[in-house]
Amino acid sequence: MLDREISHALKRLGLAGRHILVAVSGGLDSTALLHLLHAQSRRHRLVLSVGHVNHGLRGEASEADEAAVRALAEALGVPLRSQRADPRPRREGGPSRSRPTLQEAAREARYEALRALAAGCGAERIATAHTVDDQAETVLLRLLRGSGPDGLAGIPERSPDGVIVRPLLQVSRRALAAHAGAHGLVWREDASNAKPDYARNRLRLRWLPGLASEFNPRLLRALAGLAEAQRRDTEWIEVQVEREAASRFSEEGAWLVIDAKGWAELPEALARRVARSALRRCGIGREVSRVHLSRMLAFLRRGRSGTRIELPAGRVLWCERSRFRLGPIGPIEGGGLDRESAC
Repeated sequence: MLDREISHALKRLGLAGRHILVAVSGGLDSTALLHLLHAQSRRHRLVLSVGHVNHGLRGEASEADEAAVRALAEALGVPLRSQRADPRPRREGGPSRSRPTLQEAAREARYEALRALAAGCGAERIATAHTVDDQAETVLLRLLRGSGPDGLAGIPERSPDGVIVRPLLQVSRRALAAHAGAHGLVWREDASNAKPDYARNRLRLRWLPGLASEFNPRLLRALAGLAEAQRRDTEWIEVQVEREAASRFSEEGAWLVIDAKGWAELPEALARRVARSALRRCGIGREVSRVHLSRMLAFLRRGRSGTRIELPAGRVLWCERSRFRLGPIGPIEGGGLDRESAC
């Protein structure tokens, strides 16, 4: 049954005849993914390479992970590409609010390294081993932290550019464990996954099992279904956001120029997304809270010419007659604005 589900995923993702870099950490999920794709490689004409990223965060254990992945790749006759990517320098400097967590930094470094490895071996796609469990954990964590609707879309089955694909996103970790056991696969256990230091671990080890047993035995599927439904809605909404942004935004030197007309008539959900799009274009989406966004939207709807509001990361939104300017804080000189640094 699992082979059939993977075969369907390969067709759905258009992977037949592709060169795929399989991201393998050495853990259960990625080990099973490589084994499953290898079993399907002849039927779907797949060319496989293994990509391993060593963050070096666990000393000898990190080296043992890489050795295990190398042994697995050799046993299957699949070429291995590996790269070291220490995420710690990404957390140095700047205000704490704008610095990524260690997990976020490691994820960013990992995807950059995988893309570089894929480019180096000519792979067209990168397959990661995210499961339905990962999807459920992501959605529930975002819900508990106060995410908006877009955050509930969870993990997409493919990245916006189509390079990253996740063929196991509808497969449970339990099914992968059964597959690994049936085929005698050996994998590495990351000891940090059993520690309650991280919220995701606490959710996985303590809360999800209780919720599933007391409320809904199909909780993982229910949360994954919510993510899929929300992702479809978000994709449709984003088309409207891009259309609205294209009609309202232009660039002028260091500034993003925003047409002031019609903000009061825009539906609230669309107006908020368009405003956030403007902030992201100026590189400050991460620093902006809901309070900042609400304040910005109110200003876009009722701002008076010559007034301004300040936003995080040294940005300011000016109102100038029939338009707004979003950019770096600076004085107005001769009717213009300071243009020393770009959005």
